[in-house]
Amino acid sequence: MTGATGGLPAFTPGPQGMAHLELLLTGACPLPGFMTAAEAAALAEPGPPPAGAPWPVPAVLAVPDELADAPGLVLTDPEGAPLAELKVAESHREGGSVRLAGALRPAAPPAHGALRPLRLTTGQVRADRPDPGRPMLAVVTDRPLHHRALALVRSALAAIGGAPELLVLIDAPLDGEGAAPAVLAARPLLPEHTRFAVVTLPTAAADGAPELPARRRDLLAAHVAAAYGATHVVLEPARADRAPEGAPAVVLPAGEWAHDTREGVWRPAAEVAPEHARPELADADVETELAHGRALPSWFTPGPVAAALARTRPPRADRGLTLFFTGLSGSGKSTVARGVAERVRRAGRTTTLLDGDVVRRMLSSGLTFSRADRDLNIRRIGYVAAEIARHGGVAVCAPIAPYAATRAEVRRMAEDTGDFFLVHVATPLEVCEARDRKGLYARARAGEIPEFTGVSDPYETPEDADLVIDTSLDTEAESVARVIDALRGGGWLPPSSAGEHPEWRGEHSVRHSGRRTVPSPTSVTD
Repeated sequence: MTGATGGLPAFTPGPQGMAHLELLLTGACPLPGFMTAAEAAALAEPGPPPAGAPWPVPAVLAVPDELADAPGLVLTDPEGAPLAELKVAESHREGGSVRLAGALRPAAPPAHGALRPLRLTTGQVRADRPDPGRPMLAVVTDRPLHHRALALVRSALAAIGGAPELLVLIDAPLDGEGAAPAVLAARPLLPEHTRFAVVTLPTAAADGAPELPARRRDLLAAHVAAAYGATHVVLEPARADRAPEGAPAVVLPAGEWAHDTREGVWRPAAEVAPEHARPELADADVETELAHGRALPSWFTPGPVAAALARTRPPRADRGLTLFFTGLSGSGKSTVARGVAERVRRAGRTTTLLDGDVVRRMLSSGLTFSRADRDLNIRRIGYVAAEIARHGGVAVCAPIAPYAATRAEVRRMAEDTGDFFLVHVATPLEVCEARDRKGLYARARAGEIPEFTGVSDPYETPEDADLVIDTSLDTEAESVARVIDALRGGGWLPPSSAGEHPEWRGEHSVRHSGRRTVPSPTSVTD
């Protein structure tokens, strides 16, 4: 969001910019403001950060093109309340967007975001310590504390000695609770005076930038924990294969742990006979159990944590869902999405269709087709979809969404309020261009449309698609049926009714020429 406040333009950063800003304002990041291009470039190099670097990751602010020459900005929260004033010292372009650098002057303590009472500043946590001379163990986690993690924490506390204090830093998105309810449910199983605080750790240098490497994300977590006073850190989970170099606090290795079925306790795996060692359930296994409404086993997680997870992750048939189609213009995603939305509605789920073209007219009519505005359009779709899912509905979205980083932001928003299912409509470019019902490819080839996806701007193929379809190989009915089958198999829809009309199930007669389906010329275009 942009506007004007006190003579300076107002700007609301995207999710990554807001996460960096929050760390700057809470004191977790020791920098005076957002980095210059040279400072960010030095931290973008592979390997550990340069010796003596006060911060381990680039922290830069991406803004729309129209703010490239602004002398300063008032950075606001999503409701327009001022958070800080940025005095611009440098403006440069990187990765297709404008980046601004400069010092910050705080305007007011942030009041936006979920779990605000737990979003403590470093000064608040340090001031509340009964004995600053004692060691402090910080557990940085974005997932529930199951029995393995709790055993690891108890072991780490014993190894440190000196009656260390315990601080649990919960990494949760600014606009949602994430795993916080399940983490807080473990409070009775931790030492009596354990403190909890919530932070949002950026996953990229800026909005639209690639995801940070795993080791840098671990190092960032250690820096944030040290800023809160931690002398030792447990990362749950550790994303990198080994502890990060140059951490300002001692990062304790997690190691391999196993449940000893003979003794009924969790121990380091090396201390458990192989025939009695049972590993922790994988995240996918946990999701499967919750998705089908089954109770998590007591050897794996404590009862309070299991109950919190059951509340926040009910069976999939009762959860909100963002069903997100992505593909080139003319790929058939809108046609398939409409057919799927109708089938989902007939299956008894409350359904909203957010088609890319319709959203452009109704929700994003003021936006251009620059990369920044296209990203903002997708984020708007993601926000609306997440709100639909928050209330148990199914949001069917069908934008082009060409950029992986923006799709990842939408996934994070969606998964905070429900589930996310990504369908890549992978119809080849030559087929999409041959259809060209709207004449867009012809205009793009003629230079009339700049930055047109597939012609003069890239489409980043999803590597995390839950389903891939190709409407040049399947008819509309077959494509719709494949999506519906995947949703039924995953538990988001009830099993097919015996009385359901065959046409609703996609049981149309189809004609094939080899492998390639021969659809009508307009039956599967956007």
